[in-house]
Amino acid sequence: MIKYLYMIMFSVLPVISALSQELRCNVTVNASKIQGTNKNVFSTLQTSLNEFMNGTKWTNHTFSEEERIDCSFFITINEYSGSRCAGSLQVQARRPVYGTSYQTIILNHVDEDFAFDYIEFDRLDFDLRTFKSNLTSLMAFYAYLILGIDYDSFSLKGGLPFFENAQLILNNAQRESYQGWNPYENANRKNRYWIIENILSSAYTHEHTAYYKYHRLGLDRLAEDIGEGRKQILQALSDIKRSFEELSEISTPYLRLFFDAKSDELINIFAEAPQADRAEAYKLLTVIDSFNPNKYMKISR
Repeated sequence: MIKYLYMIMFSVLPVISALSQELRCNVTVNASKIQGTNKNVFSTLQTSLNEFMNGTKWTNHTFSEEERIDCSFFITINEYSGSRCAGSLQVQARRPVYGTSYQTIILNHVDEDFAFDYIEFDRLDFDLRTFKSNLTSLMAFYAYLILGIDYDSFSLKGGLPFFENAQLILNNAQRESYQGWNPYENANRKNRYWIIENILSSAYTHEHTAYYKYHRLGLDRLAEDIGEGRKQILQALSDIKRSFEELSEISTPYLRLFFDAKSDELINIFAEAPQADRAEAYKLLTVIDSFNPNKYMKISR
């Protein structure tokens, strides 16, 4: 696959293990808001989640150690009663940029509907075909979302099988009573249902093209040809603008995923660019990223 050929190009490290797991994941559980209870349950949970994420084989592909995707899951527990935990999850994933030591953020998302049942030393079971628990469904959903976005950044629509797996998890979880899996639960459509609905909708084809252009044709070219790299990134933003105009929506979950990960990076890319590139970037970004218009003033100066 393109991804593996590419990863070999920039890697100078020996292959450590051809059967290594896909994710290099760090899970942190913060239960500082919970008072008057045995905190060991949360340290046990953190250990179990790290083992689950780093020990599960998510694909049938082979990854060498240096190909593993760096990601972090920061879970904040705000409520704890009996076995029910409720709070939020911030998930972030990164990908290397060719010819540099820089890692670009490909996902930076906060899920405010993060609730699950857990008793200390519970076994964390997961089956793609059936619902086992909301905790493992949540973690697996984001594992496949990370894989999908990562693969999309290396080959055009390369992440489709992983997005479809995330959809299977969503479909199984919708029969349960947990929040975040159904279309009617969130007024601003920023839940798991709408994220996958957007990603798999034919209406968002331009976004998949943009992810590929931005990363593989844009960021990965900056080290060898900064002008061409910026040109491809501008074309990626133009692709997003086409969807924006066709959908006639100010913001969508898929667009939010992109700009939550990329807004600061885009400023760094264009802050020192030639005037024409800065002007074009500013014009595009202030239209398609309605949540951060003032942020991009740094580009216009």
